[in-house]
Amino acid sequence: MAILDDCVLAADPGNVELVNAVGRRRITHVVHDVDGTHSLIREWPPVMSLVIHWAMMCGLEEDFDSQANAAALVERVGREPLPETDEFCIETAGLSALTQMEYGIRRAVELGNVPRAVYPVLTDARIEANADIVRRIRQGEERFDDVDEPPELAAFIGERAPRLFKLYENVLNAASRDRNVADARERPDRWRVPGSLAFLEHLHSIGCASYFVTGSVIYPDGGMQEEVRALGFETGPGKLVRSLEGSSWHRKMPKDEVMRDLCRREGVVPAEVLVIGDGRTEIRAGVEMGCVTISRLAEDAGRLRALHRELGTNYIVPDFTSPALGRLIRRE
Repeated sequence: MAILDDCVLAADPGNVELVNAVGRRRITHVVHDVDGTHSLIREWPPVMSLVIHWAMMCGLEEDFDSQANAAALVERVGREPLPETDEFCIETAGLSALTQMEYGIRRAVELGNVPRAVYPVLTDARIEANADIVRRIRQGEERFDDVDEPPELAAFIGERAPRLFKLYENVLNAASRDRNVADARERPDRWRVPGSLAFLEHLHSIGCASYFVTGSVIYPDGGMQEEVRALGFETGPGKLVRSLEGSSWHRKMPKDEVMRDLCRREGVVPAEVLVIGDGRTEIRAGVEMGCVTISRLAEDAGRLRALHRELGTNYIVPDFTSPALGRLIRRE
């Protein structure tokens, strides 16, 4: 049986910041975010920032996601300051990608940058309801079933968001992701967060079942599956990571719902689950569920570290290299 005991940090915390003490607790399962927590392959924020900005400004006509537009966006990645969407991507890391795409489309509605066919349903009340959803997305919400929206607007967003998601993935692949995956196959250490593989091996050796949870789409031969393999993380029953849980092109899979479903499916007590991530979504969900949480944030990420402290995380680490982690979570 594995236990977590943060009393050991008093003598030598290493680079582990104790934010909210847990004391001593049994740990049976570990839920890990992937991007930014264990993997550095995607380098996604500048790409997503640009694609969301494009959605806000381009008019979202039928050809908004054309190959020509995708190619033009690839050339623009990282070349211009985009204050609103740059900040949005930093603050909303961990949200499902479809929700992030929805934000861009709803901002386009606010700005009036949508096809004329959408205009007739945009009454003042509908525009205010849309603005409320925009605010709620920025606060980390993903479900808005309580909002009464015209079917025409819901259908427009439901049709455009998956296409915008695919446009984002296409631009990401061409701008950085495919090149980085190829390099990761040759030099995986370069693209793993330091200490990541050894820490996962430690968790496996002491009997913890690890799961990767991502907002990206999971499909057999590419995408996140390919990235995880390139980094040397074996997945499957009895392996280092039991399964990779993700999203789909057309259906939101918020991480909090994935985590709760995982606990129900596996018959796991949330108090015995450790959640590790760099996004507020998984950390907030872990805190609300009563799990133990570790935020993986760089030492110079002052704003995000402050945000995660406000969320109630238990520990913050810059990476997984400190021997203190092996003492914090160990076999009893």
